Amino acid sequence: MAVTEFDRDGGNGIEFEPYAAFASAEDTTDWLRSWTGNPALDGGAYRVFGQDGTGGLAALWRVRSGRPLVEQPVVFMGSEGACGVVAGDLSDFLWVLADGIGPMEAVEYDDPSGRPDPVLTSLAERHATTPRRPAREIARGARAEFPAYVRDIEDLCR
Repeated sequence: MAVTEFDRDGGNGIEFEPYAAFASAEDTTDWLRSWTGNPALDGGAYRVFGQDGTGGLAALWRVRSGRPLVEQPVVFMGSEGACGVVAGDLSDFLWVLADGIGPMEAVEYDDPSGRPDPVLTSLAERHATTPRRPAREIARGARAEFPAYVRDIEDLCR
């Protein structure tokens, strides 16, 4: 996985740090158990690939059976308990980032606003397979596709 520098613009840019590689299965399971307080969980459904400045994690949620990782939805689980679906797939997530929106903002705000990032826009233009749409439209569409995600995660918490 290629890592791109994110312009944090003195706290006004995207607060997101992609990892150079996915977190290990053990680390993901440990984290999910700690985050939910549920020692029986297995983190196998998630491939964690980055975090924000608060320690919240972004992951690919392997919910679409038989489909490649790039076609799985991107989810966020924040350090303070916020969680949600950010984008329907990795391609749409690139457009969210291009709009200057990080995963936490896409989950916590109904109408997130950011400052479009030319470097991330160029990256999305080169690699995205979906058409460009505003980040708020992408996030709303992903939440509509997976409406029970937040409730299902909350039900796992102890």
